[in-house]
Amino acid sequence: MKPALHPQSDPYQLATVSRACEVLRACCEPRRIVDIAARTGLNRTVVFRIVHTLEACGFLRKTGKGEYQSNVLPAEQRAFRVGYASQAENSPFSTAVTDGLRAAAARERIDLLVLNNCYSAKTALRNARLLVAERVDLAIEFQTMERIAPAVSSLFYEAKIPLIAVEIPHAGATFYGADNYRVGLSAGRTLGRWAKQNWQGRVEEVLLMELGVAGSLPQLRLTGAIEGIQEVLPGLPGDVFQRVECGGAFGRALDMARKRLRHTPERRTLITGVNDPSVLGAIRAFEEAGRAASCAGLGLGAIPEARAELRAFHSRLVGTIAFFPEQYGTDLIRLALDILHHKPVAPAVYARHHLVTKDNVQQLYPNDQPGQELRVEVDVTDERLC
Repeated sequence: MKPALHPQSDPYQLATVSRACEVLRACCEPRRIVDIAARTGLNRTVVFRIVHTLEACGFLRKTGKGEYQSNVLPAEQRAFRVGYASQAENSPFSTAVTDGLRAAAARERIDLLVLNNCYSAKTALRNARLLVAERVDLAIEFQTMERIAPAVSSLFYEAKIPLIAVEIPHAGATFYGADNYRVGLSAGRTLGRWAKQNWQGRVEEVLLMELGVAGSLPQLRLTGAIEGIQEVLPGLPGDVFQRVECGGAFGRALDMARKRLRHTPERRTLITGVNDPSVLGAIRAFEEAGRAASCAGLGLGAIPEARAELRAFHSRLVGTIAFFPEQYGTDLIRLALDILHHKPVAPAVYARHHLVTKDNVQQLYPNDQPGQELRVEVDVTDERLC
């Protein structure tokens, strides 16, 4: 799909006509004014006037209340080909991202080539070489290993293929993912307020469940959490904060917390970490040891297991921060199209996040299966970053 020339680079091109063409392209299926504005980047008032004019001239038709669709069938053009290397296939978070990306690519008539990185550095490098060999127009990388990020980004840079990096930064790539520090800050403040309300602020330990392989950026979640807790509970000494490397996995977090509890007295403990599985694993260890009442945790990701935990009676999970991975696909395809059409984009685009608690989980996720409201025993051992 060949992008239109920018008027400033072509003195013979009319800006108004160019904008009208962008609106027509955005209306290949029924869309509202607000959606057209979001897709084209044009002001809503400008979009309204263009739509009104195109409808009056017969180029657009009204298909429903406030929705418009193009009457013009564009000539067949080569679709953009986008390569996507997913984090893994056995991760609810990664699966939601992939499903949303497939749907968004289909809506925009983008040829999407999907590969699976399998949480493997070797596989991720092989997939990057394959996408280069396939000569995709743009690549989207969702791989967790920070140590190979320079090699992956170098492959695409040398092939002159623009790159979007999901969750883990890659040199020269446009970043898309969580605003990790702000997410952690929200988690820490929430835990601090909970401790203040339920334990009168008396906290004797804070467990920070780490994922070292993902590098420095996800660690900002923990930095933010520490500062958020200290902001609400300023008297806490620094030595109450204990980092536990658990690989971001439920099983390993469970094992590491079990070992700690065997050798430590019961104490009021707050738990947070880089993701939901690590926090759920630590909470499960406290429950097994009969110390559930002495812990409270807050996860990140709002995966189905965490939402089920929030619905469970007497759960020690205070909340989880939702990143809405089902919406990543729409955002990523929109970002990819902006890059491919040579529109200016920010170096980092952050996903929306929201605190999920017992009070709002049903409102935010009304379509969860009723069976998930029971305590889940699924071992989510491969939920690395999300």
